[in-house]
Amino acid sequence: MMGLRKTRLRSAGMMGLAALSTLLLTGSGCSKGGEAAPTKAEVSVDPNLYQVDRPELFKVSQVETRQVPTTLTANGVITPDVNRTIHVTSLGGGRVMELKVRLGDQVKKGQILLVISSPDLAGAFSDYQKAVADERLAKRALDRAQLLLDKGAVAEKDYQVAEDAEEKAKVDVQTTAQHVRVLGGDPAHPSSLLELRAPVSGTIVEQNVAGFEGIKSLDNTPNLFTIADLSQVWAVCDVFENDLGSVHVGDAAQIKLNAYPDRTLQGKVADISRVLDPNTRSAKVRIVLSNTDGSLRPGMYAVATFRSRTLRPALVVPSTAVMRLHDKDWVFVREGPKQFRRHEVVATGGPADGLQQIVSGVSAGDSIVTNALDFSTAIAEKQ
Repeated sequence: MMGLRKTRLRSAGMMGLAALSTLLLTGSGCSKGGEAAPTKAEVSVDPNLYQVDRPELFKVSQVETRQVPTTLTANGVITPDVNRTIHVTSLGGGRVMELKVRLGDQVKKGQILLVISSPDLAGAFSDYQKAVADERLAKRALDRAQLLLDKGAVAEKDYQVAEDAEEKAKVDVQTTAQHVRVLGGDPAHPSSLLELRAPVSGTIVEQNVAGFEGIKSLDNTPNLFTIADLSQVWAVCDVFENDLGSVHVGDAAQIKLNAYPDRTLQGKVADISRVLDPNTRSAKVRIVLSNTDGSLRPGMYAVATFRSRTLRPALVVPSTAVMRLHDKDWVFVREGPKQFRRHEVVATGGPADGLQQIVSGVSAGDSIVTNALDFSTAIAEKQ
């Protein structure tokens, strides 16, 4: 019995050795005879280190040092151009009888904005009509004095008094007529209804009156409307005190709007405030933007990137070499013939001329994958 057991154990051991030998031979044959997939990558113990079989499939570029303009980013808002903005008021008080426009409407120069029943205008017409009547009477008196003077019936001084009264009456007519015009009336068409008209063409960006409201005198009432020509607008940004040295009048600026994330607007710095806001320690920087299509609306949030004319050395890489992942920027640096390491970098500013500035994470002369997205996709597909 004991001999039979030893015989079975010996047979089992020989079979196990044979199986192990077959497995080793099979593995050795596969490694020598087969070829790996072209872009197959093996991840080492380091999760940021990648091994590729055919690195020639991925183009690499060198990290370069170039002289680039200083860039600065600041938040701002779109506002109307003050030089193209008119505050509309009424020089005569009264009650609104008809409101013809609303906030946001486009208006033309001379268009009626509202109609006011104005006692001030009625009083101005009354004064004008009295002045016209007085001038007519003074004219008749002057004609009579001229006739009597020609016949020697009156003295020269009496004629001069009548002539002076006529001149004063004409002045009164002109003054009262001008008063009517200033209030918005027409001396040839007496009426107590005052038609307030648009002094310029543009968009109503502010309205402080509603229908049938009473309008007070000019001294204690706000402007009724604000009309702005929005064919040109401002982007007003807050630049902090520490960054003011990097911004100069005439510097180029790029504007990005939340409303149009795919658009980049070009402008130049037109003015830098001489006064700092004591609360935020920032100055207002004004950028003039063309708005012929009317897409830029006052109040829109904007982000401005200023590019100074002063150059400084900076590391640059192709913009396609930077991959955004998990709110971080990454590049793939070549470390060996078939090895690439993923490096976290700090990128600044937007791509300019196809290049991206790098603050840290790589050094000048490093070889990086030109298209990080393609490299990352190839690795993900083969893992």
